[in-house]
Amino acid sequence: MADIDIPPHLIELERAAWAEQQEGALTVPTAAAVQKAITEHAIAKGLPRYQLEMAVKKAVRHP
Repeated sequence: MADIDIPPHLIELERAAWAEQQEGALTVPTAAAVQKAITEHAIAKGLPRYQLEMAVKKAVRHP
C-alpha cells in the first residue's frame, strides 16, 4: 500500500474512537463521525475508503 497522507482531523477522530473502544464505551455518534470523515476524505482524494481507514487505524493504534 502506498503512503497515504492522513490529515490531522482524521487522526484526532480515530484517537477519540479508539479511546472509547478501549474503555468499552464506543458510541454510535463517535463511530459514525469517524466513518463519515474517512469516507468524505477518500472521495475527495480519490482513494479507496478501506485503504484510508486501514492507514488511519494503523497510524493511531500502531504508531
